[in-house]
Amino acid sequence: MKLKLIVALVEDERTQLVIDSAREAGATGATVITSVRGEGLKPTKTFLGLDLSGQRDVVLLIVAEARAREILETIAKAGQFDEVPGAGIAFQLDVDDAIGMSTQLPTLMHEIEDEV
Repeated sequence: MKLKLIVALVEDERTQLVIDSAREAGATGATVITSVRGEGLKPTKTFLGLDLSGQRDVVLLIVAEARAREILETIAKAGQFDEVPGAGIAFQLDVDDAIGMSTQLPTLMHEIEDEV
């Protein structure tokens, strides 16, 4: 089975919404890395050396290739990535190999059997 890794950099208040939306679109799980920092086109302002930017999370999703684009578009819409500047970004990468997914593979195979 071909897999994709979707990486979403999300404002922390939108993280659960993004995960819930991904699950509705076919993702079988997610890993969240909290309290990351990033910088866009314009650096955020600081006050006495303290960063005033909001907390971000990294959401990692390993998904079936057949569902990857749909999940990517769903989380972008849920997180308002294109509507709200700085709300987040998401991208997908090919996964050459993965282990430790034995409990998720039957569900993935069943969900995409008509698409492959």
